[in-house]
Amino acid sequence: MTGTADQTAAPSPASPRGAANRRGPFRAGERVQLTDERGRMNTVTLAEDGAFHSHRGVLGHGELIGRPEGTVVQNSAGFRYQALRPLLKDFVLSMPRGAAVVYPKDAGQIVTMADIFPGARVVEAGVGSGALSISLLRAVGDEGHLHSFERRAEFADIARGNVETMFGGPHPAWRLSIGDLAEELGELEAPGSVDRVVLDMLAPWECLDAVATALAPGGVVMCYVATVTQLSRTAEAMRADGRYTEPDASETMVRGWHVEGLAVRPDHRMVAHTGFLLSARRLADGSERLAPKRRASKSEYSEDDLQAWTPVALGERDVTDKKLRRAGREAMGLAEQAARATAPAGDPAATPPAVSAGTAPRTAPEGPGETAPGAVPEHPHEERP
Repeated sequence: MTGTADQTAAPSPASPRGAANRRGPFRAGERVQLTDERGRMNTVTLAEDGAFHSHRGVLGHGELIGRPEGTVVQNSAGFRYQALRPLLKDFVLSMPRGAAVVYPKDAGQIVTMADIFPGARVVEAGVGSGALSISLLRAVGDEGHLHSFERRAEFADIARGNVETMFGGPHPAWRLSIGDLAEELGELEAPGSVDRVVLDMLAPWECLDAVATALAPGGVVMCYVATVTQLSRTAEAMRADGRYTEPDASETMVRGWHVEGLAVRPDHRMVAHTGFLLSARRLADGSERLAPKRRASKSEYSEDDLQAWTPVALGERDVTDKKLRRAGREAMGLAEQAARATAPAGDPAATPPAVSAGTAPRTAPEGPGETAPGAVPEHPHEERP
């Protein structure tokens, strides 16, 4: 599918987009993270008549609406929960998804290492479920510009819902296009007008020519790839193109620590490999790349190498159309409730539909080892994209 599906740019609010729904008392339509005394988390969407049910009792949403963030409440059985708004890292791990997300540790590196600055003009390809889009929009701000390309309309719908849930409505800096970046970037962005490009796709080397044309001299291209063969192919393609500086590759690993009195030790689990980051900068036209001399090595790729990079070969499961439609409906439903939560008082849209008892959104029993379908996992570091 080709063409453009653009977000409607809303007027810039007095405060930065999304700031209002990060402050003040809890409101109906907001997402709230409930953490029990054992550290287990559930994420719920507040509704006037809603309730959070578990085998440990019932907690009415009315106990939270209107109360300040950080409140500790008791349910009907006397079990206590602390209520906080999900942080970005929590939201990314609990939001509806159709495709694997760029995890917080990599999104933070991308924003920093690619130097995404307020007001920047950024192009992103491979929107997936919108996790990286949210981080990029926060970095460019209301006055910046993020143009996201996604080949599949189903993924775009999920991403749109997640972005609008996070920001309480459409973001004025976001433009979302359905189509292939390699084919359409030159038609939608003027040559030399883009500051940064972020590629999260299976074969980023196919887009390097279009990216070099759109990037301004000194601009940064950042590629997120999963395997060493993808990393090698992309780096060699950058070198062969001649318009980029010597590429720089890295990966990020995060290891938590257990700290309790004098019992201080590394956690038994850690977030190790999720993907590689490969970055380079656009040279001025007519300039030659400076790079250290290296011994010649094999850089040709066979058909077997190409097949090794397919999603199935990488261990990914095909996402069914039914799952995509369900995730899209869920994401857009959450976006509508978030918009109502931040609507002006007296606006008819400010009252979200009531959620009857027993149908509290995105919750599930809290038995040992169980996690609500939309809740932040007890050990989120065990997930992999």
